[in-house]
Amino acid sequence: MDRRASSEKSTSAADLDGAARAIRLDPLIHERVRLGILSALSANDRLSFTELRDALGVSDGNLGVHARKLEDAGHVVCDKRFAQRKPRSEYRLTTKGRNAFASYLFQLESLIQSARNA
Repeated sequence: MDRRASSEKSTSAADLDGAARAIRLDPLIHERVRLGILSALSANDRLSFTELRDALGVSDGNLGVHARKLEDAGHVVCDKRFAQRKPRSEYRLTTKGRNAFASYLFQLESLIQSARNA
């Protein structure tokens, strides 16, 4: 009976591994800071660099690198301007970014559902 239970477990694990391979999460979005940026921007029309940095608890350099990757992919836009002689960068999600984030969430939900059904 132990052998059968072990066999059932390995079959379930194999099914889960197959589901994980079938559902490929976008590595650009899946990274923690970039996922945080997209999540925050999906809930807000726009956020300043400082607001994003403080919300995510990351350094200026770390946020800048990850925000640039999302900009380069066309997922976010950075509007730079001066307010009272101080530079102000505001980020907003593009339509492409909103669609990519929605697709990522759908894939993640599918993966979670597969794990629950395993």
